[in-house]
Amino acid sequence: MLKLYHDPLSPNSRRVWITLLEKRLEFELVEVKLDGEQFKPEFLALNPFHHIPVLVDDGFNMVESLAILDYLEAKYPTTAMLPSNAKDLAIVRMVELAAINELLPATTSLSPVMLGLPVGDIKKIEQARQKVSTVLKFFESLLDDRPFFGSENITLAEPVAGTIVPWLPAGGVSLSDYPKLNAWCDRLIARPTWQQTQATPEMMEALRSRIQAMITKGAL
Repeated sequence: MLKLYHDPLSPNSRRVWITLLEKRLEFELVEVKLDGEQFKPEFLALNPFHHIPVLVDDGFNMVESLAILDYLEAKYPTTAMLPSNAKDLAIVRMVELAAINELLPATTSLSPVMLGLPVGDIKKIEQARQKVSTVLKFFESLLDDRPFFGSENITLAEPVAGTIVPWLPAGGVSLSDYPKLNAWCDRLIARPTWQQTQATPEMMEALRSRIQAMITKGAL
């Protein structure tokens, strides 16, 4: 059986979790507490870079969430999550990469605002919001009259971008200026797979404590 080592609050983990659910695969969840468990020898044997997620399939260990998603799509294509049309495939890939390389780092900078913590560098927060705005405008331009990016059906773009975008209003970024993206976001958070993987209040409080510790150490 597939085994996913994850942290439920990590968007990197959650995108794999959602994809497993959307593909209706059987799998086991193993939570890795990011308070030091990721540095233990047994986890480093799975991933020497001490990051989550890790997916294990019949003794084959996989790291890096996008590589894991591609593996799942190639090995378990019954519920297809990539379009075959070249243009639509490019749209999905652009959303995936822009979400990870541009949107996620900016969202991380907004974490104190999202969690109601003291904000140290106001200029950094504003720069992050500007970067987020650039990405959201790009995403809005890629959506057409179809409900998902490049497809009538959910694609891999959704669990990648869709585990980040719904957090943005808590960081002071309104989605009202992006009507197609706003409607897309509403469709996603109504899906059972998003609801099943949604963070609980207890998880959010744990994240708040973790971010506060990072701020205290000057790591954020």
